[in-house]
Amino acid sequence: MEPKPSFRATSRDGAARCGRLETCHGVVDTPAFMPVATYGAVRGVAPDELRQAGAQIVLANTYHLHERPGEAVVAGSGGLHGFTGWRGPWLTDSGGFQVTSLAEKAKLDERGVTFSSPLDGSRRQLTPETAVAIQRALGADIAMVLDECVPPGDATRARAAMQRTLRWAERSLGEPRADHQWLFGIVQGGDVAELRRGSARATAQLGFDGYAHGGLGLGESPERRVELVAIAHEELPEASPRYLMGLGRPRDLVDGIAAGVDLFDCVLPTRHARHGVLFTHQGLLRLKNARFASDASPPDPDCDCTTCAGFSRAYLRHLLRAGEALGARLASLHNLRFYFSLMRRSREAIREGRFEALRRQVVESSEAA
Repeated sequence: MEPKPSFRATSRDGAARCGRLETCHGVVDTPAFMPVATYGAVRGVAPDELRQAGAQIVLANTYHLHERPGEAVVAGSGGLHGFTGWRGPWLTDSGGFQVTSLAEKAKLDERGVTFSSPLDGSRRQLTPETAVAIQRALGADIAMVLDECVPPGDATRARAAMQRTLRWAERSLGEPRADHQWLFGIVQGGDVAELRRGSARATAQLGFDGYAHGGLGLGESPERRVELVAIAHEELPEASPRYLMGLGRPRDLVDGIAAGVDLFDCVLPTRHARHGVLFTHQGLLRLKNARFASDASPPDPDCDCTTCAGFSRAYLRHLLRAGEALGARLASLHNLRFYFSLMRRSREAIREGRFEALRRQVVESSEAA
């Protein structure tokens, strides 16, 4: 029998904390950022390059892998660890957000989500039970419950979605999982503090292995988001890991860490890279601007990544404007390294009791950009 993951906090600085998440596929030092591997791959970046850049855990998309190539194919190749070549820990989302946001003619009811496949038009259904079963077949170390995510602004709709998410979460707990697999519950409630507190309390009472904040980053201010996360944390068990889903600007990360979040994910580092936008210690660098056409300096003089060690802003701009795949790849490697470095610096600052100073520095450089 494979051991289940375990988590313990090791250092604190106010609400911010360092932790150690141990899985049978490796250890994750938290706070940690998870790069998004939608189809089982971070676009343009190989598993060994991810590890070299500092990745500890990677996130895959349940909905897309269910559509293509199918969880049976992945399971037959040894799960995500054997199929993809990334042997470290995997977290898989439930797929609910993608179904409702990407699939045409999706119908949501108490049983689950029924949708038309964008590949062949066939009707498919995702339920709380099948979402867990698919993630079991994928072999993820951490699986997520199926939830209903609604944008802020409609308290009545947010309440109904929050209550349905709780009912789905309870059903998810009845589905068998792999011995090595954890299941996270998801806090919902839109931007209504009362709903998010109630969701966190009820989800904690169900007894999950970890807890995520869903439905944020959809229009609320950063200050309001921190407030809502902190309110939920008052109801969630201290001994469990906490995950802020889908938020990925540097400011979002340090604000989340300050509120006690342990795990993050976002497509932003690689998506921005493909558009020539780099995250640096001085703020955003928009490399396609004409002023960088002859700039022989590294993209970020304070970065130790392979891109900054070997290539100039001018060359990277040339590659990106010419549509050369190498340009997006080099930019992605830099942005990912920047994010992993930010997590490392955050852990060091927490251990040394100076995290708030680092947070202010990151926020100031983000605003300057």
